[in-house]
Amino acid sequence: MTAYNAPIRDMLFAMKEIGGLPTISALPGNEEVGDDLVGAILEEAGKFAGNVLAPLNQTADRQGCRCVDGVVTTPDGIKEAYIAFRENGWNAMPADAEYGGQGLPALVSTPVLEMWKASNMAFSLCQMLTMGAVSAIAHHGNQEQKATYLPKMVEGAWTGTMNLTEPQAGSDLAAVRTRAVPEGDHYRVTGTKIFITWGENDVAENIIHLVLARLPDAPPGVKGISLFIVPKFLVNADGSLGARNDLVCSSIEHKLGIHGSPTAVMSFGDSGGAIGYLMGEPNRGLEYMFTMMNHARLNVGLEGVAISERAYQQARDYARERVQGRPIGAEAGTPIIGHPDVRRMLLDMKARIDAMRALAYYTAGRMDIAHGHPDERARKEAQALVDLLTPIVKAWCTENSIQIASLGVQVHGGVGFVEETGAAQHYRDARITTIYEGTTAIQANDLVGRKIARDGGAAAAALIALMRASIAEWKGEDEMLLVAQRAEAAVGVLERAVQWILDRHGETPALTAAGAVPFLHLAGIVAGGWLIGKQAAIAARELKGGAADPEFLRSKIALARHYALQVSPHADGYLVAMMDGADNVVEFDLAWF
Repeated sequence: MTAYNAPIRDMLFAMKEIGGLPTISALPGNEEVGDDLVGAILEEAGKFAGNVLAPLNQTADRQGCRCVDGVVTTPDGIKEAYIAFRENGWNAMPADAEYGGQGLPALVSTPVLEMWKASNMAFSLCQMLTMGAVSAIAHHGNQEQKATYLPKMVEGAWTGTMNLTEPQAGSDLAAVRTRAVPEGDHYRVTGTKIFITWGENDVAENIIHLVLARLPDAPPGVKGISLFIVPKFLVNADGSLGARNDLVCSSIEHKLGIHGSPTAVMSFGDSGGAIGYLMGEPNRGLEYMFTMMNHARLNVGLEGVAISERAYQQARDYARERVQGRPIGAEAGTPIIGHPDVRRMLLDMKARIDAMRALAYYTAGRMDIAHGHPDERARKEAQALVDLLTPIVKAWCTENSIQIASLGVQVHGGVGFVEETGAAQHYRDARITTIYEGTTAIQANDLVGRKIARDGGAAAAALIALMRASIAEWKGEDEMLLVAQRAEAAVGVLERAVQWILDRHGETPALTAAGAVPFLHLAGIVAGGWLIGKQAAIAARELKGGAADPEFLRSKIALARHYALQVSPHADGYLVAMMDGADNVVEFDLAWF
């Protein structure tokens, strides 16, 4: 497997020009977040990702995790890497300074998280789930709970999980059966949870499980779900660890990919009930858990970007070295990167990654504005964009990652299908990303029903207005005319699609549900095209000013052109599938299957 080299130049460009780093650095509390600090953080993170985590990616995949009598052992080297990760302060980077974190903006932590995910996705899941649990406790826990759990979790001494899924309750959490019975100042929790990422491990001193369960008098459905903190080891008043709680990992899953990440079946209360503590108010657990889930959805979208980058780097490096056949017009012995179709595949991978990264970083920047801008209107406008873009980032980036990882295998030819090369691992690891934290269809239904129909398309209209304003500026640049024309046509397609949803969702929600996934793909293509075009326009202006890195800037323009010519036209196809194909889906007789 080839090495991973963090694409720091691409990251910084997207952070500054798309994410709005200068604006984010000017927000209250971010005054020290300047170019020098950000550059230093990315450089050091890139070294850790490339030198420590990346070499373990393939070996951990081959060895996998082991579970014997409830004790889980991670692959060789993972525990040592985690200790170094924690000691270097990387675990604490995204967390609030109040609890020992570094309090850096989301826009700064996002590229660092991308590095962890690209270098070793299985390893990165531990921090992702822990930081999600930290966010949930910080928002909804009481002061005692925050003081008890957050400092150790932020430090990385304790890890965190979220326990939602049960054998009979996958995405339908209304079917959750885990019970919580009050007993003094705590509750006794009994039930089984499945697919718990890093639910048991040997890297942490304690594991803090956030568990959805029902109280004895809870109403049926999702309105009767509460959220409980259930630690692996109980915590004494002085903060030291006490008795082992009544919970155990009964097994770990044998999965298609991410073998270095232990995915546990957790059994609570086999010997009378695990001690748990209610977080917040009764019967509001699902609402609280969404704090963690939204955090995870954005980060899973980032996994799509990261795996795509790793697959691209490996395919590119292989194509530069592999000699096979003679490219048209080239001398014998020329590497396969000279073949037009290999070049096309690599260009498609890189252009899509640029668009995906821009979309993820743009959303991270809006998160920072929504959180810290002094103007209330600016905060609300930014939050509306975050809400609208979250399902697109999650689903569109991950769907792309499967296609990009598949192209990575294709570039390798037959050896790509052989595990030793490592190309297949990226394909396998990417496959889960469109499923967990809400499938593509769940994201699409959320986008159509909650993010567009519910507000009458106001957030979508605001986004479209931003797109049109950018495109109007591009038309004055000769290099950007083609990109502007294609982007303008794509925005028109998006506008038609939004109106189709608004016209039909109220009376025929089954119809819009049938067209929801095509719409999400359409929206992702258009949003990605807007932002990769924006990068190209900035590159064109910098070239005119005599920039120091002209080849990098020219590549940005070429990538936007490729996207405009070979990716953006797919939006038209998705519009047809959505507007004309949804009827056929709904009307197809179930007996014909």
